[in-house]
Amino acid sequence: MKCSAVSVFMMMCAISGGSAALVAPSFAAGTSSFAACHKAFNEAKTTGTLKGQDYAAFKKAHCTGEAPASSTSATPEEGKKPAAAAPVVSGDVLFPQRIAPEFASLSEGKARMKTCLAQYNANKSTGRNGGLKWIQKGGGYYSACNNRLKGAAQ
Repeated sequence: MKCSAVSVFMMMCAISGGSAALVAPSFAAGTSSFAACHKAFNEAKTTGTLKGQDYAAFKKAHCTGEAPASSTSATPEEGKKPAAAAPVVSGDVLFPQRIAPEFASLSEGKARMKTCLAQYNANKSTGRNGGLKWIQKGGGYYSACNNRLKGAAQ
């Protein structure tokens, strides 16, 4: 029978009655291969000692030298990208004050969108979009216009 260091460790831990926290091996930084780490993850999954961790959290906690921020669950800040900077507005921007009468029969969201688009297209010829694109990272013309019309409706 061929035994790896992980399986020997797990057998010794099971025989000695070790705690569940000891079942998953801790590897020194950079010494674990992908295959060994993945095998350890699968073994921990079958023994039920993951404590809700996914593979990425398990890998960070047990297969590298880094200590995880929290071993039981990911923090809400993880995985989120930093907010994009607000778009730079150069010049005057003209937004509609209320929903256009020709779009009043549509649903609220669609009426706001069509009103904003009509004003955006009208502003193109006069240069009153303030350098904003219709949709852009950090909020473009549509986002600003939609928020203003939502506020005007309340």
